[in-house]
Amino acid sequence: MIREAHVNGIKLVYREEGDPASPPLLLIHGRTANHNDWNGITQHFAARYHVIVPDLRGHGASDHPGEYPLPGMAEDIAGLLDHLGVARATLVGHSLGGMVSYLLAMTHPGRVERLVLEDPAPPRPLAGREPIVEDGSTGFDWRMMHDTERQFLDPDPGWLKGLERITAPTLVLSGGAASPFDAAELAALIPGAELVTIEAGHLIHTSARGPFLRAVDDFLNGRLSGG
Repeated sequence: MIREAHVNGIKLVYREEGDPASPPLLLIHGRTANHNDWNGITQHFAARYHVIVPDLRGHGASDHPGEYPLPGMAEDIAGLLDHLGVARATLVGHSLGGMVSYLLAMTHPGRVERLVLEDPAPPRPLAGREPIVEDGSTGFDWRMMHDTERQFLDPDPGWLKGLERITAPTLVLSGGAASPFDAAELAALIPGAELVTIEAGHLIHTSARGPFLRAVDDFLNGRLSGG
C-alpha cells in the first residue's frame, strides 16, 4: 500500500507491508534509489514486522524541496514515525539511508529499537571522490546529489562524537574489499556495535540477498554475537 505523509514541511511517500499490529521496521534506501530498491526484502520482513519503506526527500515520489541537510532528512523520518503513531522502530538503512538512520539514532535514541547499517560512510571527510557529473538519470533531484556530496566531503564534526550517543543495539554490514566505505571504522565508533562483512561490494542486499537476510535475521532474533 502506497501512502503519503506531510511531515517536517514536506510530503513523504512511503509503502506499508505487513500487519500494522506487528513491530515496526523501516527500510531506508540509498542515494538515487527509492522504496522499490527494497522489493523482495520488504516482503521477507513483512511476515513478522509492520514494514514501512519511505522515499527520502529528493527521491521517488516524495517532495524535492531543494535543500537536503542530512539531519533534516533524519527529522523527516522522525516525523514519519510521529505521523504513524510509532514510538520506537527498528531501522535498516543502506548507504545514504544508513547515514540518515545513524543521525536519527544519535539525536532521538529513544525512537530506535534496533539499528542495521548497510555499508554506510562514517562521518569523516571522504577523499578521492569523483566529481558528480549530471546525466539524463531521473527519479531523484540532482540538487540532492550535490548537496549530500558536500556533506560527504565535509561532514559536521559533531556527527562523529554523536555516534557515542547511539544506545540501540547496532549491526553494521560491510561490503568488504569492493566497498567504497570503511564500515568497520563506523562499527568501532558506535558503542557495542557488531560488524559483519559480506564480500559483495556496496549493494549487499541486492548482490548477496541471502547472506544479507541471514545476517539481519540473526541480529534481529538475537542470535548474532561476537560479530
